Amino acid sequence: MDAPRRRDPWWLAAAEGEILEKAARASGPGGQHVNKTSSAIELRFDVRNSPSLPDDVKARLETLAGSRLTQDGVLVLFAQEHRSQELNRQAARERLAELMRQAAVRPKTRRPTRPTLASKIRRLDSKTRRSGVKGLRGRPAHDD
Repeated sequence: MDAPRRRDPWWLAAAEGEILEKAARASGPGGQHVNKTSSAIELRFDVRNSPSLPDDVKARLETLAGSRLTQDGVLVLFAQEHRSQELNRQAARERLAELMRQAAVRPKTRRPTRPTLASKIRRLDSKTRRSGVKGLRGRPAHDD
């Protein structure tokens, strides 16, 4: 039985038409098959100029993309894990969708809190104990 699929944002399906795919030769082992077929997929998605993505999602997606983002704001994903071009296409699209899902999540705003009185007292007690332990490590006092 399949796991229940979470509901994707509406713009994820809208962005489907903005994806550019190109087949390329995969690297690595595989003998003659790898030299003859273009089974790897290079997927490109223009994040900055995408009309379907909200601005806040674009900003988070650019941050998440890291080195996979070109200077022009194009996200480039390269999939060559599988021997089949179709499986590589699915893998690349799923990676893009997962990045977009992560970018869709708004980070929680941090509300500054103050330490409680009990935590302040525990901290000071711990510092006092530690100070006592370290004080015993010195040279013994010379009494005459």
